Amino acid sequence: MKDFIYDKDADGIVTVTMDMQGQNANTMNARFEPGMRALCDRLEAEEGLTGVVFASAKSTFFAGGDLHDILATEKADQASFDFIEANKATYRRLEKLPVPVVAAVNGAALGGGYELCLACNHTIVVDDPKAVTGLPEVTLGLLPGAGGVVRLTARLGLQSALGYLLEGTQVRPRDALKAGMIDEIVPARHDLIPAAKSWIKANPDRHAQPWDSKGFRYPGGDALHPKVRQAIMASSAMLYKKTRGLLPAPEKILDVAVNSMRMNFDASLRMETRRFIGLMASKQAKAAISTFFFGMQAIKSGQVRPEGARWTAGSSAVLGAGMMGAGIAYAHAKRGLATRLKDTDQSNADKGKAYSEALCDKAMKRGRMDDASKAQLLDLITPAIEDAPAASVDVIVEAVFEDIDLKEKVIRDTWPMLSEDGIYGSNTSTLPISVLAEACPDPTRFIGLHFFSPVEKMKVVEIIMGEKTSQDTLRKAYDYVQQIGYMPIVVNDSRGFFTSRVFGTFMDEGCQLLVDGMSPVAIERAAWLAGMPVGPLQVFDEVSLILGQKVRKTHAALDERLGVVSGFGAHNTATVEVTEPMIAEGRGGRQYGGGFYDYDSAGGRQLWGGLDRFAKGNADIPLQDAIDRLLYRQAIETLRCLGEGVLNTEVEANLGGIFAIGFPPHTGGAIQFIRGEGIDAFAARARALADAYGERFAVPDALYDLLRNTVADAA
Repeated sequence: MKDFIYDKDADGIVTVTMDMQGQNANTMNARFEPGMRALCDRLEAEEGLTGVVFASAKSTFFAGGDLHDILATEKADQASFDFIEANKATYRRLEKLPVPVVAAVNGAALGGGYELCLACNHTIVVDDPKAVTGLPEVTLGLLPGAGGVVRLTARLGLQSALGYLLEGTQVRPRDALKAGMIDEIVPARHDLIPAAKSWIKANPDRHAQPWDSKGFRYPGGDALHPKVRQAIMASSAMLYKKTRGLLPAPEKILDVAVNSMRMNFDASLRMETRRFIGLMASKQAKAAISTFFFGMQAIKSGQVRPEGARWTAGSSAVLGAGMMGAGIAYAHAKRGLATRLKDTDQSNADKGKAYSEALCDKAMKRGRMDDASKAQLLDLITPAIEDAPAASVDVIVEAVFEDIDLKEKVIRDTWPMLSEDGIYGSNTSTLPISVLAEACPDPTRFIGLHFFSPVEKMKVVEIIMGEKTSQDTLRKAYDYVQQIGYMPIVVNDSRGFFTSRVFGTFMDEGCQLLVDGMSPVAIERAAWLAGMPVGPLQVFDEVSLILGQKVRKTHAALDERLGVVSGFGAHNTATVEVTEPMIAEGRGGRQYGGGFYDYDSAGGRQLWGGLDRFAKGNADIPLQDAIDRLLYRQAIETLRCLGEGVLNTEVEANLGGIFAIGFPPHTGGAIQFIRGEGIDAFAARARALADAYGERFAVPDALYDLLRNTVADAA
């Protein structure tokens, strides 16, 4: 029992200190169940036992299940069922002990860790914001499988429990105490075990769990209570609206929680196991674990960051005080980075700072900011028309209009502000960084920093490496992006880079469906069913048709200037066919009064009645074909970016696609989507789409071989 240190004191209280050998955190690994079973055998046989305290030798309390094991699960079978049931049986044995059992929580207790707390009679947590408790399994495509759904529902009642079960919230100690998730808080870690033993001595008979006691009633009422029945109906409707039926875990959590109130407690635990093992083998769980756990872990830990000392920017300048520049300045100031917000007109610069003030006011109304914090943030933004002193700025972000001549002039004029150790970034969405770098004295310190609108909500930055950008500059850019609390996605220089290329295919496929004869309503519905946040026609209006036209003209002029044929957007023929006539009629998008939609003064919208003129097909397109076309088009373009070396890793492809352009989260990202469907199955479906709808769905076998010959790098 090296993983469980057993210590009995003179008062008969046994302290079990969990210390899983060879790992940084306590988890439900292959040794956990045998160790816990042996521990329960010893506790049940212990003479003079008066209580049990569970503690941890790690910096955290308990981290829950081993996600590598779950990823390796291929099917829900009897072996999986028996494994989960065996683990749960040890928790059930703990709560059946004839003495009080206390959890002394020194750090994070999530998933199986918090489920252990729920099986104890009393939970004491140190007053540390890192000592979070909760059941985050839903965020990984799973449900709590060690009794968490059943016990939390019994502890809090259905309505309160669902809020934590369906959101996967990680709750800080004081909030957890207020919610009834834990029982006590102590100031410091060294207070935990003494407090646990004191509680046991004061409550020697508190060993029966409420749900095992005669006369138990669910807080807030049982399943037949009118308010609970109403909550069940409302929860079902809200769940479908949120998940669109694409995520099975929330639906199964609701099912287990509701039915646990109608069943015997032990039968409820078995039902929870059955639902859990079905999710273990699901492609949604594998996608979520691969991308949102291992993938995010890879980004946060810097696995794709160049080696070197951590760099911190002490000052910055943002050039251009439009919506994008203003948003970047706010992002800087929110993380304490002093920023000069420079524009050619002082009133524009002041207006840019006012954008941050408005965001602060919204935060204050929601109780997330006070007057002092607002003043501190705004003091960090200096609106100006003059350059900063020479060599005084660590990070410069150029955020002027997407015009190559203007950008080159701004870069040349403002470069002297850059400190000797500083980096210069261009917030461009499509223009080649290597070309823009020619305007600066030292191309090795020039890099692309592509933010997304609205900046305060879109917490991701596409970092673009130019041909001459140094690894030292990349390291600093990576650190800067993380310094301001954003996710860095590193790509190599190319027309449109990664995100703009893929995003363009989504909008173009919407136009192509229109040309093929599908009704606009059905197109937008297909995107919704696919899991996209907004339909292709609506999103085209939001980014504006005219912006797309300007980008095409800019790249045509750049081709002429460089004497090349880049082929940028060559597959997006439907976009030109549909949007050019609309622009000619004054329909440039939402900000121009109308585009694919008409807009009223109250902010309402309805599809423009003139869209049927673009239909050339017979409108007989199956809805599933439309869904697949919208998803496969983006996935194929992402795969092309990976094959061309624009993307470096699958994890960046997956996370960048989800957080920057809204690729459906339930897939785990575009490359994970291909893997989840099965490479051969995806290839077969892509060939069928190519035969039916065009060569844009055709993929060289070499690109599929690229995936077949590599292991997904996130896991």
